[in-house]
Formats: sequence, C-alpha cells, structure tokens
Amino acid sequence: MTPTVDGLDVDVYRFDTPTPEGDGTLHWDATTAVVVHAHSAGTTGLGWTYSSPAAAAVVRQQLADVVVGRDAFDIKGAWSAMHRSCRNFGTRGLIMQALSAVDVALWDLKARLRDEPLSALLGRSRDDVPIYGSGGFTTLDHGQLAEQVEFWRAAGCTSMKIKIGENWGSDLDRDLDRVRQLRELAGDHVELMVDANGGYSVGQARRVGAALDELGVTWFEEPVSSDDLDGLAVVRNALRCDVAAGEYVSDIYDARHLAPMVDCLQLDATRCGGYTGWLAAAAVAASHNLEVSAHCAPALHAPVAASISNLRHVEYFIDHTRLEPILIDGLPPVADGAMHPVGDVSGHGMSVADEARAHLQ
Repeated sequence: MTPTVDGLDVDVYRFDTPTPEGDGTLHWDATTAVVVHAHSAGTTGLGWTYSSPAAAAVVRQQLADVVVGRDAFDIKGAWSAMHRSCRNFGTRGLIMQALSAVDVALWDLKARLRDEPLSALLGRSRDDVPIYGSGGFTTLDHGQLAEQVEFWRAAGCTSMKIKIGENWGSDLDRDLDRVRQLRELAGDHVELMVDANGGYSVGQARRVGAALDELGVTWFEEPVSSDDLDGLAVVRNALRCDVAAGEYVSDIYDARHLAPMVDCLQLDATRCGGYTGWLAAAAVAASHNLEVSAHCAPALHAPVAASISNLRHVEYFIDHTRLEPILIDGLPPVADGAMHPVGDVSGHGMSVADEARAHLQ
C-alpha cells in the first residue's frame, strides 16, 4: 500500500545579521526561515523557505489540510491541490513561498520513504554544483568587503558578486568605486558580478552598464526592476555583460515572460514552487536556450541544481551560508568552488540542528 502524508508541521526561526545590511532598495537586520516537516509512516521530510512568519500561517491554515491524507508519492498532485486551494488569495509571493517549503519537504519525504538519495530521485546529472560568492552589501566598508572576499576565496569561488544601486541609484560614483574595490580585493582572475536589485532607471542602468563593461564585469543582475520587461530588454541590448533576473519568478508563466529578456534566468526554489516549480521553470529556460542560476538558499538548491544540464551556478549568499550551519545539520560539503550533494543518504540528508532551537520564534 502506498504511504500517505500523516502530518505537516511548521516552525519559524529568526537569525539576526551581525550588522544592519542593505542593497540598492532595501535594508534588513535579520533573516527568517520558515521550516516544514512532512511525516509519513514514521519517516520525516524537511523543507524550508526564507520568508515572513506569515508564510507559516499559510502552511498551517491553508496547505496542511490539503496535503495530509494524500499519497506521499504523488508530489505533483499535492502541488496542484495546494495551488488550487489558494486561488482566492493569489498564488504568487508569500503564498508560493509557503507552498515551496511544503513541496521541498514532500520531495525529501518521498526519497526517504524510498531509501534513496534525493539527487538520484530528481535525476542527477552532475556530481559538482558550481557556486559563486555573493553578498557585498552597500552597507559594508572596505574591510568588511575584504572579509567576505576571503570567505569566498576559501570556498574556491572564481566568481564574486556585490550589491550596487545604492539608495535607488542615487550614488553612482560609490557604486562604481565599490566595483573597483572588488576587483582589487578579488584579483584579476575572478569574474566580477553585480546586482542592482532593480534600483536604477533604464537610463541609469545603460550608463552604469557601459562603465561596468569597461571594468570587465560579466553579470549585471536586475539593472532595472524585473517587472519592467521592456526596460530589461533595452539594457540587455545596450551592453556586453550578461543581464540576469528571475529571483521573483513564482511560476512558469513568470518564467516564460522573463526568459526572452535575459541572458541567464535566475530561479529560487524557496519562491517558485519548490523543486517541482523550479524544475518546470528550468525547462522553460532550456526552451529559450538559457542557463539557470539558482538564487540563494545554497544547501536547499544543491540536489535540484545537480539534476539539470543547463545549470550555470548557485548563489553562495553570505547571509544564508552564515545561518545554514546553525539551522541545518548535514549540509552538502563545499570545496573547489562547488557544492557536492551527498549521494549515500536517504533524501537530501539534512535535518534541523539542535543549535537552531535558540532561534525558534
């Protein structure tokens, strides 16, 4: 008899940042993880998203009753049922983040019930998942940026990204000066990447992008808002560096609209419907001859990123690489600029660490 989902639990953890952090359009002082456990036949699967505590309420009040009692192996059926149940609340943003955490937990549960590695269940196509160093907040001074560069260098990263577009593009000189600092700190052999988080106007993005091309930057992320598809296309057509976006993609429709406007499609499994939604959107990218870059949540992305052939890399984001060792046991090892998904365990091999209890809300 096929096992059914017996229960769904959700917890919220808050992790303060060492100092206030910011990008071009936002400042924050903590990261919240919403963690879901799915249970069946004495086995538990784990998933999580980085979101608001409100996502936990969505799981408890809207998704749990839809999932509990369903065939534990029918993940796509559970995904569709959850999606349909949220029709009247909207199926993007916060709702999709909650759904994403449940979906990841269900995939982990299925693999554990089958006693096989999740990467094998998803269809592993690579042993190494390349990463790039990411952080470089606009709030950092030179010394703090140097510390992050050293951390990425120790992980073997040959590509590194910082935030620009400070205060909605109001300090272009400092933006470009910080890119020069990154080159000085990282060295000539490192690929330079920047992320404006949609902080520039189209005209600003073209002008900044021209300077970035001269500085040898190869990746310009969200030069304008990812909602401004026409603007992305204008910037992309004006520059040599790759234009990337997609971290706010919620479904295949978002992916389909954005794909023609970028050189690399970013996807976040904690926002776009878990592993089910991520794989569907990655297929959309492949249909446009695009590579995929996984946005943030590196440990969570390791098994699914290993399952596609059109992967460029996974974002090794400093906030998440700082908190994941506190939140999670069994993280995939990192060496030589890549994560290495564990292949000899059931599921993804991760569990909530005892140390995380101190951060439980």
